[in-house]
Formats: sequence, structure tokens, C-alpha cells
Amino acid sequence: MKLIIGNKAYSSWSMRGWLALKQSGLSFEEVTVPLFDEEWEQRREGNEFAASSGKVPVLWDGDTVVWDSLAIIEWLADKVGRDRFWPKDEAARGMARSMAAEMHSSFPNLRRDLPMNVRKVFPARQLSAEVASEIGRVLEIWAQARARHGGENPFLFGDFCAADIMYAPVCTRFVTYSVKLPPFAQGYVQAVIAHSWVREWIEAAQDEPWIIERYEEAPD
Repeated sequence: MKLIIGNKAYSSWSMRGWLALKQSGLSFEEVTVPLFDEEWEQRREGNEFAASSGKVPVLWDGDTVVWDSLAIIEWLADKVGRDRFWPKDEAARGMARSMAAEMHSSFPNLRRDLPMNVRKVFPARQLSAEVASEIGRVLEIWAQARARHGGENPFLFGDFCAADIMYAPVCTRFVTYSVKLPPFAQGYVQAVIAHSWVREWIEAAQDEPWIIERYEEAPD
């Protein structure tokens, strides 16, 4: 299998696809395509990007192409067993899928105003009402998952699963922008950032030569 991703410093959707491959336990080739460099438009017109209209991540599994992070999670879950990605308990599994889908389709202001950059930590600042509201919703569903299904392990549903994969880039954003969190959420963020695969991604990002200037300064 081959996974095409963008810069590890900035590409949150690529991070989700990559974590899904790590969660699967399957071997894969990783191909990084620098976002928005001089050759970006030409590269994304190539056959390997055709299915996704030039977006990353893209997973090639033999002749099968799967794009979109959530679709990649589901494709891999079908290959290796759904229990590797989703909680075994039915109620927990339903909630985890709902949370993953909400992350996939929602929180536009958080995405826009707090873009991912795992190489930076900016001082805390006043957040817009829209961003604060979306962060409040994230914390609400995190709290529900932890209270109902977290148990003694540190992740949303106890063991690291697809829901944690979908929210891992949000955890990095909360670190990057020094977002003040309640203790339970701070503990969860620390657990995600300390996860070996997340550390591997963040450490690799430090060595990337590419810089996107608009993501290197704290937003106003």
C-alpha cells in the first residue's frame, strides 16, 4: 500500500490517514507531497491524485484508490477487523462513529482560525466567539465519551481508536495555540501527544524543509 500525504507540519487530514495506517498494523509506503510549493498544482493533476481531485491523503491499495481520511479508516477496518478501529461495546461504537463523523464535517471556524502547525507554540490569545463555541462542543463530547466509556485508560473510549485518530490534530492545535483546557481535557491532550505514533509524526515534522508562511505566524 502507498499513502500520499502533505506536509506533516501542517496537514491535519494527512495525519489522520497516516495514523489510520499505523493503527491497522499493515506495512505501507509513505509519499510526502509538499503543499502549495511551486510544483503543487502540476503534481496534483497527476493520475495518482485524480480520484481525490488533488487532495491529500490518498491511499493506493494495489489498484484500489481510497481518498478522504474517514474513508481510509473504514477501508482499513474492513481489512484488519473493525475491533482494531472501533470500540467493541455497541453503545461506545455508536458514539465513537458519531464523534468521528462530527469531526469530519464540523468545526469550520476552529479549522480556519487555528490552522495546524505542530512546529509552533503560540501564546494564548482571545478567541472569537465562533471558535470558542466550537471548542466548547469538542470538550462537551470529549467529556461525554470519557465519562461513559473511557474507563481507566486515557483515551476517549479507553483504548486508542478511530475517534482518537480523528481528534488527534485538534489536540495538536490546542497545544499550538495554548488553549486553556479543563483538567480532564488537558489530560486527554497530553495522552494523545505522548502516543508513540503521534510523537513520531510530530518529530518527523521538525525536520521538514518546507515552510508555508501564512501558517508560521499566530493569527490575529
